[in-house]
Amino acid sequence: MPLGSQGFSIIDLPDTAPDILPSYDDCPVDEYMGNGTRFKRFSQYRLRPEGTDAWSFERLPHRDYTTYRKFNSVGGGIRRVYEPIKVDFTPLIRAGITELGLDRSEDWQINVHQNRTRADGDRPGPLTPEGVHHDGHEFVMIGILNKVNAAGGTTRLWNPGADEPFWTGTLEPGQAVVLDDRALAHDVTDVLSADGGPGHRDIVIIAFSRWAEKWYGEKHDAAALAEQ
Repeated sequence: MPLGSQGFSIIDLPDTAPDILPSYDDCPVDEYMGNGTRFKRFSQYRLRPEGTDAWSFERLPHRDYTTYRKFNSVGGGIRRVYEPIKVDFTPLIRAGITELGLDRSEDWQINVHQNRTRADGDRPGPLTPEGVHHDGHEFVMIGILNKVNAAGGTTRLWNPGADEPFWTGTLEPGQAVVLDDRALAHDVTDVLSADGGPGHRDIVIIAFSRWAEKWYGEKHDAAALAEQ
């Protein structure tokens, strides 16, 4: 795994297709996170190694999103109903695969979250209302695609149990952080309006789990919903 010795890397993303950024304009409001400031679509894929260095993507039948309360005290333990993603994020996913050097001896399952967060005047857009956290996957990639009149949004990486982050930085459009989600916790400060008017920040979050540990299907959902 070519991540740095501290368990993360900052990478440059490839150019996005012309339909990617406009697709954020019709993301429905997230009814579960962000108190009306977050807009979201969600899809899941199976990733299979092909040949010597290629991967194939199978878009899985759409399901509700479930996660565990131990990873998300705000949105865990419930079924979160989102509409599927309409555009193709696979070129950005491939950038994460390349950086991670994923184990090619097995399939992987990936969750893709397309998120817009808005801020306006004195109303910030909370990015991690669950606080400092792990997402619960093996690896996570958070890519920044666009900012419009947006300030804040500072990424912080934490060693487990630490009192302060060991790395802090504000990523710009075209950059992503790729991290070992089991080794590191993370959070992001609120999005703020840069001048008091409307602003927003558009990102894609890609979570990688081995197929044997997949976050997909009835077994996973039952475990997440049963957790106390």
